Amino acid sequence: VQLQASGGGLVQAGGSLKLSCAASRPTFANYAMAWFRQAPGKEREFVAHISWSGGSTHYADSVKGRFTISRDDAKNTVYLRMSSLKPEDTAVYYCAADPWGSSTYSQKERYDYWGQGTLVTVSS
Repeated sequence: VQLQASGGGLVQAGGSLKLSCAASRPTFANYAMAWFRQAPGKEREFVAHISWSGGSTHYADSVKGRFTISRDDAKNTVYLRMSSLKPEDTAVYYCAADPWGSSTYSQKERYDYWGQGTLVTVSS
């Protein structure tokens, strides 16, 4: 499956952005999905996860309460709504798909498919 991430841009601290990740196949509905991010010079880190049903979500502590992951299976799309953005949120954001529904959702090695990334820059 191919994933296409979009929605990144430049925003001031305290602002909001909504990222989208469109999948190329309807089987997307059977996949758990996640967002990761990678800041310059740093490792790619887990941000948020949503189960295939949408009934379960998980967040990194650093974004909990500020970011919301959701999915629309009719549109083969997963979203990441980001609010109260901080300069430390600046990174390339990647969406990822897990066909197997692994319980270790924060480990990037569990994901078989990745989008190309979209850059989010938060100015202070």
